[in-house]
Amino acid sequence: MIPETLRGHRPAAVLAEVSRLAAQGMRVLAIAARPTAQSKHLQMSDTAGGLTLLGLQGMIDPPRSEAIEAIKACHAAGITVKMITGDHKETAQAIGAQLNILTDAQVVTGAQLAEMGDAQMQQVVRTTNVFARVAPEHKLRLVKALQANHQVVAMTGDGVNDAPALKQSNIGVAMGITGTAVSKEAADIVLLDDNFASIAAAVEEGRRVYDNLIKSLVFVLPTNLGLAMILMAAVIFFPFLLNPATGLKELLLPMAPTQLLWINLVATVALALPLAFEAKEPNIMQRPPRSPDAPVLSGFVVMRTFVTATLMTVGAVGLFLWEYHASGETVEAMQKGQTMAVTTVILFQVFYVLHCRSLKGSLLSIGLSSNKTVFIGIAALLLLQLGFIYLPFMNVVFGALPLSATELLVATVVGMIILPVISVEKLLHNRLEAHRS
Repeated sequence: MIPETLRGHRPAAVLAEVSRLAAQGMRVLAIAARPTAQSKHLQMSDTAGGLTLLGLQGMIDPPRSEAIEAIKACHAAGITVKMITGDHKETAQAIGAQLNILTDAQVVTGAQLAEMGDAQMQQVVRTTNVFARVAPEHKLRLVKALQANHQVVAMTGDGVNDAPALKQSNIGVAMGITGTAVSKEAADIVLLDDNFASIAAAVEEGRRVYDNLIKSLVFVLPTNLGLAMILMAAVIFFPFLLNPATGLKELLLPMAPTQLLWINLVATVALALPLAFEAKEPNIMQRPPRSPDAPVLSGFVVMRTFVTATLMTVGAVGLFLWEYHASGETVEAMQKGQTMAVTTVILFQVFYVLHCRSLKGSLLSIGLSSNKTVFIGIAALLLLQLGFIYLPFMNVVFGALPLSATELLVATVVGMIILPVISVEKLLHNRLEAHRS
C-alpha cells in the first residue's frame, strides 16, 4: 500500500511511487474506490472519475535461478535472448537487468514500435533485447524484423494473441501449463514444464544429436568410399589370374563380393550405430550456432572422407599384394591376401571409430567411459572377425584362410596408421579455425 503522504490527488507523487516499485521488478496495481448505491449494477462508466486512490499493490514474480543460468548458457552458445512483455517499462527494465539481457539500448516500448517503419525496426532489434508494453501486432512485427535480419527465431508464448507470432517464427514454443489451446496449436513445440531452462537443454541436446549424425557420416562415408576405391584399383591396375580349379581367368580382387558384404554388415552394426549414443562434446554450448544454410557435407567432412578412404585403400591393397606375392601368386595366395585385406580394413575401422567419437577433439577429450556401447561394439566386431579368420565354416562361406600371429600383427600395425594421421589432421584443422576467428 502507498504511504500516508501519497493519499489524495497528488499524481506526481503516486507516479513516483509506481516507478519506485516497478524499478524493483514489481507489477503495480492501483486500488481505488467510490461510494455508490448498494443495489447499483457496476458499469465501466463508473470508473471514469470520482475515484479515491486507496493504495498501490506491488507484486513480483522473480526470474527463476535456473532461467538465469539457462540464459547465461545461451549467451555462451551464441544465442541472443530477447524479452517481449506487456509489463511497465521500468518493470521490464528491472527484470531484464536481473536476467542479464539488458543492453545499452535499454528498453523500447510498444508506443515507440508503433511509430517505426519496418526498416527502422530491423535496426532496433539488432541492439535491443527488452521490449515493454508491447501489443500482439508488435510481437509479430518483431519476429518478422528478426527474420529479415537473417536470424533464426524461436518465439515463446502462452496466450491467444501470441498465436500469429508463434506461427511466424521459425520455432514456435507454447507453454504447456499456462498456454491456451490456440497457442499450442500454432506452436511447433509445447513446453510441458513452462521452464526456460528446458529450452536451453533442448538446444544442447539438439546440438548433440546433430554432432552424432555428423560423426556417423564421418565414419560411414570414408569406409564405404575406401571399399569402392579398393575395387576400382583392382579393376584398373590388377591383372587376371588363372584359376586351376575352373580353368578360367579371374580378376585378381583384393576382396571378394561376399567379403565386402561382410565388412558392410558387421562394421555398420557394430561401430556406426554406437556413435548415435555418443556423449555431448565438452564445448558444445561454447560455440556459435550453425548456419541454417551450412551443408551437411561440409568441407571438413569431404576432406576427412578422402583422407581416410585413401589411407584405407593404400593399406588394404598394399597388404593384399604383399601377401599375394609372398605366398606364391596362386589362388590360395589370393585368398590369403584377401583375408589380410579384410582384416586390415576391419582393424582400420576399429581404430578410426575412436577418432570419430569427437569430431575435432583428441581421443581422450570426450572421455573413455562416456559411451560404453562403442567398446561393446568393438569387442563384438573383433570376435566376429576372429571367427571370419579361424572358423572353418566361415572360411568356406567367405573364401578366407587362417592368418598367422605375425600376419595378424602386421594387419594391426597397418590399421593403426589412421591414429596419428587423423590426430595431425585435427590439430591442423583446429589451428586453422582458431586463426580464422
